Amino acid sequence: MAYKIRELEAKDNKEIEKIIRACLIEFGANHEGTAWADPNLGRFSEIYNTDGNKYWVAEDETGEIVGGVGIGNLEGAEKTCELQKMYCLPKARGTGVSHKLMEIALEYAKQYYDSCYLETLENMLAAQKFYEKYGFERVCEPLVNTGHFACDVRYIKSLK
Repeated sequence: MAYKIRELEAKDNKEIEKIIRACLIEFGANHEGTAWADPNLGRFSEIYNTDGNKYWVAEDETGEIVGGVGIGNLEGAEKTCELQKMYCLPKARGTGVSHKLMEIALEYAKQYYDSCYLETLENMLAAQKFYEKYGFERVCEPLVNTGHFACDVRYIKSLK
């Protein structure tokens, strides 16, 4: 299946929120301390519309959104962005669409930042392997307080 990657539009806000919430439920992360409780979850088109902040969605051939990824400024960490809210529906996993999303996000991030940080959960093993393929290295402590205190695995990658 061919996927189209494009920048998020306001009309996509609710759909990508549904995908993120479905994935969080799947991994038992539908609680405080994760993206589940993020007050900006349904406001992506407002949040990711400034220099250094962008969100992309992946659409299948029918136009259905099957996943997305964001790059956002990481407040309190100079020249560092955060890979944010990267989720794909189960039917899109293993199709290569996650690789396309990651490549676009990292290419964009290189224009503005020196490093990229992310937080995930210990039980998201496939995601961890995926991040490591892209050169993300696990770090013990949070870089800054993102509010996602339940995320117990952290990575950082140099973009230089």
